[in-house]
Amino acid sequence: MLYWLGVAGFALTILISVSLHEAGHMITAKRFGMKVTRYFVGFGPTIFSFRRGETEYGLKAIPLGGFCKIVGMTPQDDDVEPADQPRAMWRFPVWKRTIVMSAGSITHFLLALAAAWVVAFTLGLPNTHYPTTNADEAKQKPYVTVSDCTWVSIPATAQTCTVGQDGGVAGPAYAAGIRNGDLITKVGTTPIATYGDLTNAIRATPPGKVTFEYVRDGVTKTAEVDLITADRKPLTDDSAPVAKVSVAALGWDDVGVPTTIKYNVGSAVPATFGYGWFIVENTFKSLGRIPEKVPALWHSLTGSERDPDTPISVVGASRLGGEAIEHGVPELFLNIFITLNVFIGIFNLLPLLPLDGGHIAIAWFERVRSWLYARLRRPDPGRVDYYKLMPITYAVILIGGAFTLLTVTADIVNPIQIFNR
Repeated sequence: MLYWLGVAGFALTILISVSLHEAGHMITAKRFGMKVTRYFVGFGPTIFSFRRGETEYGLKAIPLGGFCKIVGMTPQDDDVEPADQPRAMWRFPVWKRTIVMSAGSITHFLLALAAAWVVAFTLGLPNTHYPTTNADEAKQKPYVTVSDCTWVSIPATAQTCTVGQDGGVAGPAYAAGIRNGDLITKVGTTPIATYGDLTNAIRATPPGKVTFEYVRDGVTKTAEVDLITADRKPLTDDSAPVAKVSVAALGWDDVGVPTTIKYNVGSAVPATFGYGWFIVENTFKSLGRIPEKVPALWHSLTGSERDPDTPISVVGASRLGGEAIEHGVPELFLNIFITLNVFIGIFNLLPLLPLDGGHIAIAWFERVRSWLYARLRRPDPGRVDYYKLMPITYAVILIGGAFTLLTVTADIVNPIQIFNR
């Protein structure tokens, strides 16, 4: 039941996001004096509608998006009434048209930032520098994950650490009051800038009490940590035999870099923008890898295991959202929502018709071309003929439609799953 509630909830959030996208176009167009005749949520048969001023608002039966009709988006629009010609969108300055056409994507970005900011000080944002190699770990800021238990000697097989069993003892850092997400800034008199510094400082400190300085919610605090002596591998060679070194028990095996970091309301602001930029960078990387992922998507329809790194549709995202709610991980639900909004915002700005970015690109092409012709003392070539671009537009629609059908089918037949259900 929770799964399906999560699926429905995620689908609803995306529908609201897309509806707000269209509202962004409508509001900015109206503010500039353009005429907007229709604003609808959904497609297909109309369930209900009402008119307010010169705009008809309504809800349609198929909840797969929304639209607003701005009069005269292109010079070739033939449904503009003579009285509306001065308010046709294409007649407005290019900067105004750019704002109107980009308002939808900006809405997605604002939604993503607002959600990320709330998540940052409530549930915690993903640690975008989570180390995957020793080199990464050496550069990681010394935020820590702590445990109330650590092993004096790590067992040969992975298991839950229990105080009093298999060498499990009370975790010194936890006992001293250090908690998940704290930023260690000093061990004794040694300043700490990276997780590598923290590890080296701990191992260079004799067992016994030592003062740790740390930052939590923007406030600097100190704690007296009673370091124990425990068996750990040398840092220089993972294949070397176990050596006895002193550790502070910052995690089950004393490698305690957290996967999420929680902030206060103030520090959440720069963290939000940092996380947003991380998503933007990875969105462009993902867009560049789409062509090479198509074969893997196709093979997933013929029985091959679904590559978790393949693209997903709104259907797949909704299913992941359902899994997140079912397993009590709301931060995952929200992070998928944030990432998807950033992706939709960027994708809509690609300079391809019929995307918003295509209209923006043409508007600026016309403006630059007119400027160059004026400098060359040649007649203004006028507006771009959208009809001549229709073959390219149809090709984009065809390729985009085929890709969407492929991802939706894969998300139904062989979906990506984070948890075993």
